[in-house]
Amino acid sequence: MKKKEQVKVLNLSICGALHKSKNLPCQDYACYKHKGKKTVAVVSDGAGSAKYGKIGAKTVAQTVCDFLLNSDFENIRTDIEKAIIHARDKVMLHRLNKTQSEQNLADFSATMIGAFYDGKRGVFFHIGDGAGIAFLSDDYQNFVISEPENGAFSCETFFYTMKDWKNSLRYVEFSDIKRLVLMTDGVSGFVFDDFGQIRENFLLPIMRYFDEETRKNYALNALKNTLSSTKAMHINSDDKTFLWAKFK
Repeated sequence: MKKKEQVKVLNLSICGALHKSKNLPCQDYACYKHKGKKTVAVVSDGAGSAKYGKIGAKTVAQTVCDFLLNSDFENIRTDIEKAIIHARDKVMLHRLNKTQSEQNLADFSATMIGAFYDGKRGVFFHIGDGAGIAFLSDDYQNFVISEPENGAFSCETFFYTMKDWKNSLRYVEFSDIKRLVLMTDGVSGFVFDDFGQIRENFLLPIMRYFDEETRKNYALNALKNTLSSTKAMHINSDDKTFLWAKFK
């Protein structure tokens, strides 16, 4: 008999209207890995002003996921820092980084919101904007949020490629969760009235539909239609990434 998966994950990234109008690709990237009881997920938003933001986003998401899958909760904070350093080293030595040094790391600027969960205990790790929510109950009334962090102005944020990135790395712990959501800032504005208060008429219908829909392509098409609608793109023209995980 086929063993039932302990986690179900759905994720989608779509190009925002602003990038479409300039014939540019989506700069967001999402990655998740699952082994045994451990799940790692990372969502990253490449800076629109960065020449290679998409590469920076993909590099940090994939590198951190691969690295943390072999970690454990006792060592997770140390390993998160090691994984980010490894991602920075990769973009430092990337063929498009002509100086092969920290000098041009800003060309690969990207935010990062990720989560590690061992089936019992977990932690968000976060640099910059975007957001994460860990739901502790099936009725979605109890949750832990990892909030975005912006600079002096709402349009400013922080990136893992910055020299002082460690000062912007934040952690929020959680335990015994039922659902997990990670999103870039292109989605977070739809999810929260203000940070700490979830806009239920947007998020909960999506969550409940994902719970009930067994066909992955149907679920993702419904999410795509919601996030790429004319109204949604008019409200926020940024790229949009949404990752959802359900734990048995």
